[in-house]
Amino acid sequence: MSDVTLVECNPTDSEAVYCLQQYYAELEARFERGFDVSLSNDPEADDMIAPRGVFFVARMADAPVGCVGVKGSGGEVAEIKRLWVSPKARGMGVARDLMAACDGAALALGITTLRLDTNSALPEAAALYHKLGWSEIARFNDDPYPDLFFEKHLT
Repeated sequence: MSDVTLVECNPTDSEAVYCLQQYYAELEARFERGFDVSLSNDPEADDMIAPRGVFFVARMADAPVGCVGVKGSGGEVAEIKRLWVSPKARGMGVARDLMAACDGAALALGITTLRLDTNSALPEAAALYHKLGWSEIARFNDDPYPDLFFEKHLT
């Protein structure tokens, strides 16, 4: 990753909110039926800060270019939520580095299994998860948007 730094922050911080707004706008544009965050299983901010989870923002040239959260419940299983990378930072390994940061932070919180969901309208996301060693699993939530589900056991 060149000139990109990862910063742990609260998902309600201004840079995190900016990234999340960009993420929601991209989903709105890419999903056939659009995207309404109020209909999705949007995580509570408290679930993405220690001791339950974590939220990262990727910064390049002092501007936010990506984000991801680990939504925990206090147990050994947690979810990856809201992975987004700005189009100007794609292809630089930012998503891979954000996911690796989640793995490390999850282990530090006592989380041993991560799950995530995505939509087939985001084929690059599914390809990334396969490349990073995630396994496809059966649906584990009732969120109306995802149609692909993944799991990874951390060691």
